[in-house]
Formats: sequence, structure tokens, C-alpha cells
Amino acid sequence: MPNLLFRGLSHTSITLSFVLLSACSEAPAQSMSGTPTAAPITQPAPTPEVAQTAQPALSFAEWRMLLRSDAIAAGISETLFDRAFAGVTPNPDVLRLDNSQPEFTRPVWEYLDGAVSPARVKQGKTLMLQERQALDRIEQRYGVNRETLVAIWGMESNFGGNIGSYNVVRSLATLAYEGRRQAFWRSQLLAVLQILQHGDTDPEHLVGSWAGAMGQTQFMPTTYNEHAVDFDGDGKRDVWRSSTDALASAAQYLNVSGWQMNQPWGFEVRLPAGFDYALADPEVRRTLSQWQALGVKPVNSSAASVPSESMATLLLPAGHKGPAFLLMNNFRSILRYNNSTSYALAIGLLSDSLRGAAGVQARWPVGERQLGRQERIELQQLLAQKGFEPGKADGIIGANTRKAVRAFQQQQQQPADGYPSIELLQQLRDH
Repeated sequence: MPNLLFRGLSHTSITLSFVLLSACSEAPAQSMSGTPTAAPITQPAPTPEVAQTAQPALSFAEWRMLLRSDAIAAGISETLFDRAFAGVTPNPDVLRLDNSQPEFTRPVWEYLDGAVSPARVKQGKTLMLQERQALDRIEQRYGVNRETLVAIWGMESNFGGNIGSYNVVRSLATLAYEGRRQAFWRSQLLAVLQILQHGDTDPEHLVGSWAGAMGQTQFMPTTYNEHAVDFDGDGKRDVWRSSTDALASAAQYLNVSGWQMNQPWGFEVRLPAGFDYALADPEVRRTLSQWQALGVKPVNSSAASVPSESMATLLLPAGHKGPAFLLMNNFRSILRYNNSTSYALAIGLLSDSLRGAAGVQARWPVGERQLGRQERIELQQLLAQKGFEPGKADGIIGANTRKAVRAFQQQQQQPADGYPSIELLQQLRDH
């Protein structure tokens, strides 16, 4: 789903499962459907912690009447508002999902195994043939490669097979009434009413994720209003039932996000002995020729057509013990769609597989246990105590925490990959 100000989770979410790999900020990127649910690594997960939500000052009926006045003033018809809100009450399941924080994270390699499964690749190739004519026109119009669009389609909704079943108006009303980011959710709710007013769908068929992401490519309402297109020419921007509209809308979003046609998202590389792993930092950008001068070599021929002056960053998603990737500008465009490095990496690898490319060649450190949430908080607290400034101790491994980890690793004369492992936590405990 396009990454707006906040990414809502669906019933199959990854972001809270992959806080270790959030793109470049301390805030967790929220992720959408078609992705594995958070699960424990070696033991059952405890009951998720639930943040306390302040009790609303108004009753839901009073709040709804104020919203109704604002909606009508914004051009929403009274009849439509009343129809959309008929029988709507707050959904406690949505509020629980908004506040829950799972204890354990899943390793990136497990996530990628599911995201780039043989079954998904096979189905994606079949659908690329079935949708060939529409994809030809979409590529010509928006300049976005079909494999990437089909990969997003597969990740977000299992190629339209799982668009969510929550009443979007009810979900957004719940979050706008008593969620953690009420102003944001209120803007999304008003945007949904605008969608209904436009006639693209009706309240009875307006379903999506628990956080309001909609359709086969899981657009949030304000993003939908800005980027959804009627590409099949039926007069409606129907991302729910029209795969053509959904794919074209995703293409339009990537196009304005700077997508470069026929350029790779990135590619796997091999690093030389003695490599300075501190260079695996999203703030460190080098040209391909500069990376090559440092001994970084592509695993396959993906980079052959890329100009040597193209800029790239180095990613070590599992630390120095796992695979390495150079990331190009198109990777950044995917991050605009969903600000999760794990998600963007999955889209890139899935699109490669749809082209018939081989998978990741290097081995993942499959025997390593991931840190639980309380362990990540402890790691941040210990880093702070030792003066490394990891930021807030919230269990979210973002840019500041990785920088602090890297500084500690350098002090200990260890590979400074910024990766928080159980061994690193033990060293901090003993240090």
C-alpha cells in the first residue's frame, strides 16, 4: 500500500514484525496485506501489550454529529453520510489492533520465503500473461515495469484474492473517534466519504484492512483520491474489482515517486575480505564505480546496463553474516509505496523472480534468534547508559539505534554492520 503518513496493518501484517528493518527512521512503517503475520521464533508469543487509550470526551453519537456537520460543509450529501454511517458503532477489534505491540519479530529470511514463494511466483507469471494487454498499456503510459506492479499486486492482496473484509467507514470512524492518531484518521474518513460521493463504489462494498487500506493494491483513502485512476474506461476508479485500475493506480503512484523504467531496484553483491561494514548505512551513497573500487562485485549481470555513475546504498538485512545488496533509486520509489525495507526488498526479489532471475545466492544466518521486544528495549537502554544515543527506548530498531549499535561495534573492534544480535546484547550486558 502506498506509504502515506501512516501505514495501516491488515489481518496479515509485516511492519510490526519487521521493526528491525524499518526503512530509515525511528518510527515503524506500517504495512499491508499479503504478508506474513508476526510470529514467535522459538516459543509462543505472550499476549500483546496494549497501550491505554484516553476515554473520549464526547459520546460516539455526539462525535458523529459533529463529523456530519463538517462532512456536509465539505460537500458530502446528507443522504450519503447517513447511508454510510447506518448502524456504524466503534469496532473494539480495530482499536485493539491499533494498540497492540507483538513481542517477537520474525527473521527477514522467513518473511522473504513466504513473500517470494514458488507458488506466488508461478501465479504471478500466469497473471502477467493473462493481463498482458493491460500491462502493455500501463507500461507505455506510466513507465513502470510490469514485474514490479505484479509483485506489488501479489504482496498487497495475493493478486486480488485478499483485499480485506473490514467495513472501512466503521474502522476509520473507530480510529478517528478514539485511536492514537485521531486527526490523521479523521482525514482518512473524510476522504472515504469523498470517494463514496464520487461514486467509485458504495458503502455496502467499501471493505479493506482494519486500518482502512483499500482494494487490490491497498491504497489509503487520501492516497486513493490523489493517485487512483480509471484505466479500464468504465467511469469508476475501481481498485476493488478492476485489476486494471488497481495496477494502473499503483503504476501512477510509482511514476510520481520517481520510478526509472528498465532500471533495477538493486542487486545482490559480494563484499571483499576486510570490508568496512560501517558503509552499510542508508546515509552513505556511492556511485557504482566507487563501490566497485572498494571491491564490491555484483553476484549476477543485473547491474550490467546501469550507468557507472548511478548512486547506490549498501544494505545488509541480516548483518555481515548474511547477503548484501546495492540499492538503486527504484528501491527508494518502492519505499515510497511502503516504508519498510523488508517489504521493498521482497518486491524487488519477487519482481526479479517474475523475470526468471535466480534468487538470493548468499546464505542467510538461519540459526540466529531474533531479539524480542523487551530485549530490544534493553539493548537501547544499555546503549544509552554507555553514551551511544540510540534514541527512545521503544523496541524499534531505526536509524538512531543502528547508528548507536555501529558505534559500539567499532569501539569493540567488531564488524560495524549496525545489526542488533543476541550476541551484541550479551556483550552490552557484560561490558
